[in-house]
Amino acid sequence: MIIVRAGAAGPGEDVDAAAGIWAEATAARDGEPEAAPLSLARPLIQAVLDAPGALLLVARDDAERVVGFAAVAPLPADASTAEVRYVGVRPADWGRGVGRHLMRELPAHLAAAGYTRAELDVYVDNPRAVRLYEGLGWSPHGDATAHPRSGRLERRYGLDLPR
Repeated sequence: MIIVRAGAAGPGEDVDAAAGIWAEATAARDGEPEAAPLSLARPLIQAVLDAPGALLLVARDDAERVVGFAAVAPLPADASTAEVRYVGVRPADWGRGVGRHLMRELPAHLAAAGYTRAELDVYVDNPRAVRLYEGLGWSPHGDATAHPRSGRLERRYGLDLPR
């Protein structure tokens, strides 16, 4: 069973767990031999969470381990739109439905926080993520563009949140 709830956005266990998952999942997705150390991954996640109105959602398993997360902050130009900046699932838990459960619960959490819309970017060469988002009602918009650091193509997706 997976439970999704708000995590502690300040420095601590939930942020460290999210950063560790991000490092592991990114390395596994990109075929890297090892994950980035927590000292490099933590600041990426914490920078999102330091924004006013930011949220950290964590997915926990039966053993209360954090197995997935989403780090969200308002768009700078539109505080009513949540930008899902990072989503990750521990690679050992891929295929267990953690990402689906997390992303299914996310809209209600965002709406409860006052957001009316959510957006995210996804690499077009990440078919698992594309299928997940589209299957949950996220709609692509605009053309795919090159990510500024990796050069990989990514596309913006959006979802109107329940009122």
